[in-house]
Amino acid sequence: MYERIYYPINETSARIAHEMMSMRDYEDGSRTAEYRQYADKAYDLAERIEKAKPRQADRAWKIATAYARRMATYFDTDSRIGMMCPSVMISGAGNFPVKKKERQVAAWSANHKEYEHIQEYLSKLERILTGKEAIRADDEDAIILLEEKVSTLEAEQELMKEVNAFYRKNKTLEGCPELTPERAEKIEAAMARWNNTHQPFATYTLTNNNANIRRLKGRIEELKAEKERGSSEEEVSDLGFTVKEDTDIMRLQLFFDDKPEPEVRDILKHRAFKWSPRNGCWQRQLTNDARYALKQIVKQLREMKAATGGAL
Repeated sequence: MYERIYYPINETSARIAHEMMSMRDYEDGSRTAEYRQYADKAYDLAERIEKAKPRQADRAWKIATAYARRMATYFDTDSRIGMMCPSVMISGAGNFPVKKKERQVAAWSANHKEYEHIQEYLSKLERILTGKEAIRADDEDAIILLEEKVSTLEAEQELMKEVNAFYRKNKTLEGCPELTPERAEKIEAAMARWNNTHQPFATYTLTNNNANIRRLKGRIEELKAEKERGSSEEEVSDLGFTVKEDTDIMRLQLFFDDKPEPEVRDILKHRAFKWSPRNGCWQRQLTNDARYALKQIVKQLREMKAATGGAL
């Protein structure tokens, strides 16, 4: 269903840039091969996610493809910058274009920042794979994904308890049925590094994990309650806007009849509402905190209206 998409690399530019920087011969196709190694990092993660978490497969492959596309742009930009000015070792020091070299170095610096930003795509894929990614309330599978995350944490909690019990009894992790030999070796190495002979998993680790389980279960119940409540609309006619609770995308939305004045917009922003060009409204995530914020906005706007003689 999914396929690896590789974007073309300008080998001509890569060759020229190489020849302007190095005395070594350029190997045909080497820049493309280097690019594909990077792209494959993302695609390998996407394949692992597809197998382990099929519900996240479509999103993972989109992220991986975006990574491959942007890395291709990065490589071509790097080559283009490389052609701006030769190395002093190639051109010689006589009449060397110092200003042009400074502009080239600045351009490389900017492109490297872009490279660092692109690598966040890999981090995002890794978080999806390990279950450490934040789950958005407006994800249509949010409840299912949260329940899967809880199951993973509960399994990890039981594993940690079993491993600690095995260690208390045997004073070693060798032969622990819950661990692979490789993981047992890593845990014991970490224990030695931290001079920890008490137990493999510290008490605070289990406590924090339990707290995360309780927090996620609470979030699941809250989302379920919101979904059961359903979407609703209410007109606040005296203030010129309509309130919509959209439980499909989990947003509390304010639709104004006319563009709000700057003072009104400042109040909305102060209460964490943001303008959504896509939806044509001011909105924030649908929570009880958002409902409370809305009450404060209504109160504040009515006070403002009264103070200005009925105008906002």
